[in-house]
Amino acid sequence: MPFVGQQYGKANVRVLRVQRARPRHEVREARVTVSLDGDFARAYTAADNSSVVPTDTMKNLVHVLAAAHVAAANEPFALAIAQCFLDRYRQVSKAQVEVEETVWSRMPIGGQPHDHSFVRSESGTPFARVTATRSTREIVGGVRGLAIMKTTGSGFVDYAQDEYTTLPPTTDRILATRMAAAWRFAGVGLGDGGDYGAVATAIREAALRVFATTYSHSVQDSLYRMGEAALAAAPAVAEITLSMPNVHYLPIDLSAFGQEASGTLFLPTDEPNGQIEATLRR
Repeated sequence: MPFVGQQYGKANVRVLRVQRARPRHEVREARVTVSLDGDFARAYTAADNSSVVPTDTMKNLVHVLAAAHVAAANEPFALAIAQCFLDRYRQVSKAQVEVEETVWSRMPIGGQPHDHSFVRSESGTPFARVTATRSTREIVGGVRGLAIMKTTGSGFVDYAQDEYTTLPPTTDRILATRMAAAWRFAGVGLGDGGDYGAVATAIREAALRVFATTYSHSVQDSLYRMGEAALAAAPAVAEITLSMPNVHYLPIDLSAFGQEASGTLFLPTDEPNGQIEATLRR
């Protein structure tokens, strides 16, 4: 039976990195996933484990590298992990590492951000993904689950209709989504000293400015213009993919109770949802 391919690794390795060199602490909580490819076929076809790096060893290496890169942004941290596996194990030909961050923001006390107390942020989940071989590097940054909404300035009309169409056209609706964005850096990225956080901030601000301040003729219309603005704001990024599933807010009808709630009362629902995704390349 032909053996076509494989990948294996360790998922959900959690670690909190704390910088304590100054009274004002910095924290980064990560969930790391490592996936390896290479000369592992005999583990499957011949019960030969001699080339297999135990996934527990992967977990330990992630922890050791976290200690060595306490202050690193997600992208350099992921790159360091991927490079470690390529350097240590000759049977590894490709390493993919994803670092998903749980964001903690400083707790405001008396109107001032506290030095060492934090509150968990709900404004999306940043991530970085590095895919490395012995000759190539691909670095992707992004965010998942960024919940955004506008209560006007959005419509949907002039779409294809047939006998199965029940959706009424509208020029004024609520537009909401849990956006995911993934941007691929050109070349080898920004290097160890690059400000990956500044790139993420510029992309977020540019995309959200378009979302908030311009009329949306459809999710597709907004998505494309948000992607354009993101690429314009981040010259180091070669490509961006945006995913914007609908979170529907359906009008609630109170007419059966002799009341009118038009335009003020809505039922949130995200199942089933429209799934809109596109990639823009510089």
